[in-house]
Amino acid sequence: MDLGIHYASFTHPQWESTLVGRLTDTATIADEGGIALFSVMDHYFQMGRHHGAHDGAHEPMLEGYTTLGYLAAVTKRIDLGLLVTGVTYRHPGVLAKVVSTLDVLSDGRAWLGLGAGWYEREHRGLGIPFPPIAERFERLEETIRIAEQMWSDDDGPFDGEHYRLAETICRPRPVRGRVPLMVGGQGERKTLRLVARYGDACNLFTGEGVPGVAHKLDVLRRHCDELGRDYERIRKTVLWFGDPVADRDGFLKEMEQYGELGVDLATMMPPTGVDPESWAEALVTDVLPQVGEPWP
Repeated sequence: MDLGIHYASFTHPQWESTLVGRLTDTATIADEGGIALFSVMDHYFQMGRHHGAHDGAHEPMLEGYTTLGYLAAVTKRIDLGLLVTGVTYRHPGVLAKVVSTLDVLSDGRAWLGLGAGWYEREHRGLGIPFPPIAERFERLEETIRIAEQMWSDDDGPFDGEHYRLAETICRPRPVRGRVPLMVGGQGERKTLRLVARYGDACNLFTGEGVPGVAHKLDVLRRHCDELGRDYERIRKTVLWFGDPVADRDGFLKEMEQYGELGVDLATMMPPTGVDPESWAEALVTDVLPQVGEPWP
């Protein structure tokens, strides 16, 4: 199983003077230490739930694709992506161009993580339209179709219900021809069906433990069967809520169970308030070499 680091918080000790250095050093340690994916959030305001009663919106938050472009220059092998891009934040034609650019500049290391978006406060705060959830899912599917068309040989128009593009030109193309698509979220009726129809990867949450992930994967398999999609071609990833450095044995035991379900990448977050470089060093030194080893 591969491991990923989701750098969800920039609020680390002395962040006012160390934010860039800590981000750079953590990504470099991950890159050199064998971590498979480094991701950041696609938010403009930090989420309040990261900080308890404190108003998290006033905590530091970097724009996602600018951050990934910077990380592409300071890393060499690790994949880079947002977990995940809110479909409401950028016009889909521009988004496909941005992600293509990241893929070219990183020599083929970009992922496109996409979701319907949910954080209404930052939409209202920055004047971004926030349509109802049903419309956001419609826009999500159209955005996927636009990106796929822009990465194909079809440079012609796209005429959808919400988006109309006269020309879908995208040069240069992504290094691999297209950028792998991760559809984020685990809604059983809409989200997992979009994964089955279009996704190269899913991303599930581990809040309900192994049984919860097993159930979501069963739902995904049923959608694949209905749509004629090969379930095995979809990469199964999870966002694990815990600290594998503080509880290595518990983490390894649980990862073995997820591996038996077919999960092949688990992403986790440096705990807020800790030194992320030291945490990443412990992750690659003490935890990563044990992942995939049989549990006693």
